[in-house]
Amino acid sequence: MDIERRNNVTVAGNPRGRTVVLAHGFGCDQNMWRLTVPALARDHRVVLFDYVGSGRSDPSAFSEERYGSLEGYARDVVEVCEALDLRDAVFVGHSVSAMTGVLAADAAPERIGALVMVAPSPRYVDDEGYRGGFSREDIDELLASLESNYLGWSSATAPMIMGNPERPELGEELTNSFCATDPDMARVFARTTFLSDSRDDLKKVTVPTLVLECAQDVVAPREVGAFVHRAIPGSTLVTLDATGHCPHLSAPEATNEAITGFLAGLR
Repeated sequence: MDIERRNNVTVAGNPRGRTVVLAHGFGCDQNMWRLTVPALARDHRVVLFDYVGSGRSDPSAFSEERYGSLEGYARDVVEVCEALDLRDAVFVGHSVSAMTGVLAADAAPERIGALVMVAPSPRYVDDEGYRGGFSREDIDELLASLESNYLGWSSATAPMIMGNPERPELGEELTNSFCATDPDMARVFARTTFLSDSRDDLKKVTVPTLVLECAQDVVAPREVGAFVHRAIPGSTLVTLDATGHCPHLSAPEATNEAITGFLAGLR
């Protein structure tokens, strides 16, 4: 299969610079990075893609068996890296994609040499001694609502995830992105995302890692950012003066400054 077509791969920026791969989260696509690409393109080669089942990827490649686990999405990442013959790339993952990047870096260490985790969460469900932000009952209700009325769920949930109610256009954009996703494929991705537990995988990370958290985020509270930071030896934790779960849209300047500063330090 043509991987670049399957995952709607696009490449921009400086072909002589270090490659940065930008990976979107649940219900989104590569367009969510449009405010970040210009900040990176002068000095870096920028690779964007859509996971199968999202954006303009090839829907015929979707398999509930494959994408019923984060490993399936990590395989997308590795196969994109292989198709472009990437070496020592920097993987920037938003939300659940931060953990997908962890899995991909472990599976193909020669392909990914550094990680940037934007609003990451290794587990969304609270556990003994761990606050993920949601009870299991919360998640069960969320998934039941999504499966019974996906469009209604998207309209109600996307603005909550985005935050920044004083800027309703941000919530509307995320709502539109959610609604553009096939409901059956979104159901699989949602269950994979919100029921995942990747805490043990953090111990496998050996590459330079930047953890970006927001000062206020109902999806990934600051306790989660602190947990991820503690679990990855040598990682850097930056708390953005931002609200909501999508700082690359709500606070692009601060997000881009943190990412470019990290990239500069890798040289």
